[in-house]
Amino acid sequence: MKNRLRVLRAEHGWSQQALADKLGVSRQSVNAIETGKYDPSLPLAFRISECFGLPIEDIFLREEPSS
Repeated sequence: MKNRLRVLRAEHGWSQQALADKLGVSRQSVNAIETGKYDPSLPLAFRISECFGLPIEDIFLREEPSS
C-alpha cells in the first residue's frame, strides 16, 4: 500500500526510531511500512493517523488495480 509516512515524518523532523517509539513498534516496522513492504494493522493505522493528526485516508493511498 502506498503511503505518505516518510514525507509526513520528515515534515515533523522525526527519525524512524522516534516515530517507532511514539507508535510502540520497532524502527524496522516503520521502515517496512514506509517502503510498502508491510501494511499496518487497522489499530496501528489509527495510531499513525492520530500521531499526525490526519485521517487515515490522507496518509495511506489507495492503489488502483491494474487492468
